[in-house]
Amino acid sequence: MRRTQQIQSEPILIPLDSEAVLQGNLGIPARAGGMVIFAHGSGSSRHSPRNRYIAEELQQAGLATLLFDLLTYEEEQLDDCTRQYRFDIGLLAERLVAATDWLALNPSTQHLKQAYFGASTGAAAALVAAARLPDRIRAVVSRGGRPDLAGDALERVKAPTLLIVGGWDGEVLGLNQQAFAHLTCEKKLVVVPGATHLFEEPGKLEEVARLACDWFSHHLNNTARGERYA
Repeated sequence: MRRTQQIQSEPILIPLDSEAVLQGNLGIPARAGGMVIFAHGSGSSRHSPRNRYIAEELQQAGLATLLFDLLTYEEEQLDDCTRQYRFDIGLLAERLVAATDWLALNPSTQHLKQAYFGASTGAAAALVAAARLPDRIRAVVSRGGRPDLAGDALERVKAPTLLIVGGWDGEVLGLNQQAFAHLTCEKKLVVVPGATHLFEEPGKLEEVARLACDWFSHHLNNTARGERYA
């Protein structure tokens, strides 16, 4: 039987080198076994309903989560009109590193092992950031991602990486297969049958959540997942 716990989501502000800040929501369950940092896809934000669902499932599995905006409010407004930033993987990776550093200094999270969950272009940013932080990032999961956009960073990723792609998401599946061949870390590619890019079909997003929970729980040495299904 599944046990659920009520976990409060705390709004936070992550300062950048300039005076700008990024907005986020931090959820920390009791006795958290690790921290999963989300990188949303192009045109999305910390309010993504799919990422919020995955985050809630990870929290129930005993993992802390950070959902945050990769762009400032002003950048989001400009990007909505020009799409200037959504494919700037270098910038997005820098923001992800900034959030990772902030968590490493925050007294409530600095003891937690860190991992990334990326969707769409956010998956590329997660892989680039993981390559920059090989001693800190313990695992990466990509949902319907564009890992191919990580380029040369793929070969430098040390964190065990799981790529999850919908079986009906043909073009993205091909791009994931190409990127998978360039990864030299522990890796796995899972194709979810009957799922399209956003995993909107019944039960498909739940399958993504299960796969992510298993991957993170294993690589973050978290034991809470067993308790969840006891």
